[in-house]
Amino acid sequence: MIFFYYIFAVMIYIITAPFLLALSFCKEKYKKSLKSRFFLYKNLKQKQGDVYFHACSFGEIKSISPLIKLFPTCKISTITQTGFSEALRYSKKVNFFPFEIFIPFWMTSCKVLVIFEAELWLMLVFMAKFYNAKVILLNARISDKSLKNYKRFSFFYRLVFKYIDVVFAQSQKDKQRLECLGARNVIAYKNIKANIRQEQVKNYSKPKGRIIVFASTHENEEQLLLNEIKLEENDKLIIAPRHPERFGEVERVLKDFCQKNHYNMQKFSDFTLSENEFVIFFKSKCLLLDTLGELESFYKISDVVFLCGSFVENIGGHNPIEAARWNNIIISGKYYFNQESLYQEVDDLYICENVKDINNFLKQKLLQARVKEQNDLSEIILSIKEGLDARKSL
Repeated sequence: MIFFYYIFAVMIYIITAPFLLALSFCKEKYKKSLKSRFFLYKNLKQKQGDVYFHACSFGEIKSISPLIKLFPTCKISTITQTGFSEALRYSKKVNFFPFEIFIPFWMTSCKVLVIFEAELWLMLVFMAKFYNAKVILLNARISDKSLKNYKRFSFFYRLVFKYIDVVFAQSQKDKQRLECLGARNVIAYKNIKANIRQEQVKNYSKPKGRIIVFASTHENEEQLLLNEIKLEENDKLIIAPRHPERFGEVERVLKDFCQKNHYNMQKFSDFTLSENEFVIFFKSKCLLLDTLGELESFYKISDVVFLCGSFVENIGGHNPIEAARWNNIIISGKYYFNQESLYQEVDDLYICENVKDINNFLKQKLLQARVKEQNDLSEIILSIKEGLDARKSL
């Protein structure tokens, strides 16, 4: 089965390689990642490390950062450019994760492989077991929306789970679904994204008036919300796009909104300020937060957070924990199917079923969101250390 899968992957690669190469020159966000992943540009061999963490992108790398910090000699692989940049904050042993056909020649030995969420790559887990590593799947889930596809390809996932030793699932429901697909040693643990502790954030002084944040917005979402929102006299609006390649697009959308309503706007990237000078510079009605890594600092001084990725159908929502830790009023759209377990960890989080109702929410006296008490990561840490200890004795 592995042999036929590999041949199939080679065929797919031959067909798609010319298009991927062209795409790597066309879009800025793909220039490094596609060349590294599909053509091994500056990525001929994985760096060495006993513990190997693999996660897809920025948010996922950030979610496992407490674990990464406990194993400073670990190696990390990721898929996106933002994930790669975030991983470099915690380790120098960072690689882009290559396409499946390169894994047998690219991957170096490890003692423990930790995979985050849905990164179920057959050649990755197969090669990990070839090196006699313990394979751990973290934060595993199967949403209602994706369940049908998992069942359709159950033969493939049964093969993948054959090489995974321990699975930490987000909920009891996920545990049952994963076991039906052949997963073994499944533990219903909770979503570990809820365990992320706040890092040191900047101490920006809070301007007068209510600060409203459109957090982690996606394509069409800014326009959808801006078409409906009515800002009061003392309100200030901040838009933080999820992906940096959309900063220019969102700037044009926000500029058009400001012109129509006779508001002034600023871009955060234009500021040159110390932490306490923010209140002096933020004189405009609207701000485009076009710098990564600043959103948590703005949660600290904001009042209302529209948690985006949930007002359009195809994203599935984002993590509400960071905003809730700063006692914000949190308003979400109804499309949060990828974050159900995290939404359950927050009290007083409001769901807006219809985007036309957002002003009704802003007029009400709403409660601030609160994070429920969380478990620690001790069971996961113990599982990783047991894998390391067992392989030392071999």
